Amino acid sequence: MKNTIRIFTALALGLGFATAQAEQPALKVCTAENEMPYANQAGEGFENKLAHYVAEQMGRKLETVTWTDPRYFIRDYLDKGLCDVVMGVDAGDPRLLTTAPYYRSGYVFISREQDALDLQNWGSPALKQAKRIAFAPGTPAETMLRTIGRYNDMFNYQQELAGFKSKRNQYVKYDNDKLVNEVASGKAEIAILWGPAAARYVKAAATPLTMTLIPDNAKRADGEKVGLHYSTAIGVRKGDTALLEQLNKIVREKQDDIEELLEAEGIPLLEEPASALSMN
Repeated sequence: MKNTIRIFTALALGLGFATAQAEQPALKVCTAENEMPYANQAGEGFENKLAHYVAEQMGRKLETVTWTDPRYFIRDYLDKGLCDVVMGVDAGDPRLLTTAPYYRSGYVFISREQDALDLQNWGSPALKQAKRIAFAPGTPAETMLRTIGRYNDMFNYQQELAGFKSKRNQYVKYDNDKLVNEVASGKAEIAILWGPAAARYVKAAATPLTMTLIPDNAKRADGEKVGLHYSTAIGVRKGDTALLEQLNKIVREKQDDIEELLEAEGIPLLEEPASALSMN
């Protein structure tokens, strides 16, 4: 009889949870159609996994709305109400409201373990001696390669990585796995990438690779600071403070679970600056 009561109670609780999910609207999350390792349509990215986790914590079903071009998705999707939540935005992005950061990471130098390159900062001799350095244009890596006088040396190689001439105003994508594989295969001695973008592929590489966080003290030739460490948050539409508060509660109370997901990905994590923590 007691077993029957337990089974009935479990069924009742399960039905109650399902009913609660059905009563609430789906959590519409904007994700990339194919921007790995962050997200894709198959739900294989680490931001896909985080979106599922957040929806579960809110007791809501997840509805993904995919975009193809990262330049306009906030304007064309979030602002127009096609989705309500955006994963993986810069904390404090002025285009939307952002939660407390759920992780902080930085740009990294990637090299083969067997090469034992001494890569500590932008003054490292290995950067001056390397014949090929893989990086994505428009990132702090490009800025600093210009600063140390290595950008022009890499121009032809960058055209090879793109694989085609882009049309005007066309979004040109540099695949993170390809850039990491350039080092693993020996085609390039060094890659410089955003750590979270590279971690999955560094971890999976057949050739053992070293990933070194770059110090956040770089400056351009004119003395202007070049940021290399950034905090990442969840974004919502401006004015949607109720949803922001719900998400903030999850970010703060479930930080251990979130970090576990990120560490499983191999993402190098940094402590939040004291100034950022005091604001949250």
